[in-house]
Amino acid sequence: MYGLLHSLRHRSGAKGGFIHIPYLPEQAAAHPGAASMAVETVQAALETAIAVALQQDGDVKVGGGATH
Repeated sequence: MYGLLHSLRHRSGAKGGFIHIPYLPEQAAAHPGAASMAVETVQAALETAIAVALQQDGDVKVGGGATH
């Protein structure tokens, strides 16, 4: 992923990013307490995220992330 993002940084107009999605319910069954989401909901969310990203010209410059 980092290689892709590095490459995209040097391409005018190209966009990229990372979206973490949870397990599918059938996968989460093997991981007690793990978050899950139906594939239809994941699909709708990704379609919305892509549509919104394509409408934006810039990017929000905000640092984030933590390791628990």
